[in-house]
Amino acid sequence: MKTAVKNTFPEDKIFNVTAEDFTETALEVFRFQYNNNAVYQQFCTALHIKETSVSSIENIPYLPIAFFKTHTVTSTAFNPAMVFESSGTTQTINSKHFVKDIGLYQKSFNEAFRVFYGDVKDYCILGLLPSYLERNNSSLVMMIDEWIQQSGHPQSGFYLNNYQQLKNTIEQLEQQQQPTLLIGVTFALLDFAEQFPLPLFYTSIMETGGMKGRKKEMTRQQVHSVLQQAFQLQHIQSEYGMTELLSQAYSKGNGIFNTPPWMKILIREEDDPFAIYSNKKGIISTGAVNIIDLANLYSCSFLATDDAGKLFADGSFEILGRLDHSDIRGCSLLAL
Repeated sequence: MKTAVKNTFPEDKIFNVTAEDFTETALEVFRFQYNNNAVYQQFCTALHIKETSVSSIENIPYLPIAFFKTHTVTSTAFNPAMVFESSGTTQTINSKHFVKDIGLYQKSFNEAFRVFYGDVKDYCILGLLPSYLERNNSSLVMMIDEWIQQSGHPQSGFYLNNYQQLKNTIEQLEQQQQPTLLIGVTFALLDFAEQFPLPLFYTSIMETGGMKGRKKEMTRQQVHSVLQQAFQLQHIQSEYGMTELLSQAYSKGNGIFNTPPWMKILIREEDDPFAIYSNKKGIISTGAVNIIDLANLYSCSFLATDDAGKLFADGSFEILGRLDHSDIRGCSLLAL
């Protein structure tokens, strides 16, 4: 007698996952998505991979992220509460992420903020996202908007191109010795730094990537050097996320990212997408980036990205740029 396919998954297991039970939980999510995601199952079938043959996170099939441009990637049938769309350019096809439960996304980014930064109420949150504010389907804008609301600080808010007002606000916050987090798209932070350099003592700057053809492509190191000099900061922080995910990794400086417990980075060979390096021996691996995002429960949690990266022994990682064949998206990481 055939076992009935389960179309529900205990969501609390995602955010309570530990390093010890990550693999077991990831394999449970794989089986759930294999049986409830038609696109993903067809992908596995095309690779001649059966559900029962997968016993480690290294041999889970990783769906190329480009599928989000051409397919509706969903696990279980549902009417989406939201459809996030990548920014892209007029020459590119944008990715679409069909979200079943906005609450799952909110829990993911709120829990991650708590893990890396503590209580959002301790901060004034400033968002410098001019290109993203002009759209109504940006996952990045939704995340920062909620942090702005949760912070409760009267000066928390978004800024479009009003750099003078942003400078005045930051100066007031600095005088008040108020811990502040300025989250900005790369080209806007560079514009602001050029027009209004000022020393910062209580303000941290987090860049989210993205040049959108506004400026000459620069490496992250070059961008951070410019911002460090303009604002006299020792470190520039970074966020690594994308439309196709419901989780983000964060860097407190030097371009080294860490993931929340329900997210993991793996490295695959650029020339062989099925050759995934094992991190069990504590070696440093360099190649193309695969991501496990367990919060992507109702989409696909196992993605092969177009980014090149380096994975360190402790699970932290560095993004080295884009693979040669991939297009440059609005929220893409900086080119090599």
